[in-house]
Amino acid sequence: MFPIKEIRKDFPILSRKVHGKPLVYLDNGATSQTPIQVIDVIVDYYTNYNANIHRGVHTLSQEATDKYEEARHKIQNHFNAKHAHEIIMTSGTTESINLV
Repeated sequence: MFPIKEIRKDFPILSRKVHGKPLVYLDNGATSQTPIQVIDVIVDYYTNYNANIHRGVHTLSQEATDKYEEARHKIQNHFNAKHAHEIIMTSGTTESINLV
């Protein structure tokens, strides 16, 4: 059985009620909801590393670049890509489709 209650716990917004009922969000084509694990990493980035990547030689830029490349390697491993440079990051699905 699909553990829907456990999965819903990963998405803070799904703890809301709308019209007295638990929120069900089906507009993923427009905006997908963000799991708490991603929110936590984003907060960590903006709190500790916020700088341009691949552009500066100062500490924050280097640390932000390292974090960015670590993410690329995690995604490479998740999708079993042969090389990290095969992973291209974009701002979202629309930009990715337009790029293709």
